[in-house]
Amino acid sequence: MRKSAPRLFERFRQAHGDYSLELGGLGLGLAIVKDLAELHGGTVTAFSEGPGTGAKFTVRLPLAAVTQQAR
Repeated sequence: MRKSAPRLFERFRQAHGDYSLELGGLGLGLAIVKDLAELHGGTVTAFSEGPGTGAKFTVRLPLAAVTQQAR
């Protein structure tokens, strides 16, 4: 089962839904990862089977063109 979490990558968003620091962190990590990936022409996606099953985050970045100079 794939569930959408549209707010997952929002700044200051924490899993428990409020803005307290009860669980630590400011909720910036995933937002920063998303911004950096997009700045490089990439994407970030998240997948989870549901509560208590963990999550898989995938960062995709384009390959840079490599050129070799003739010697």
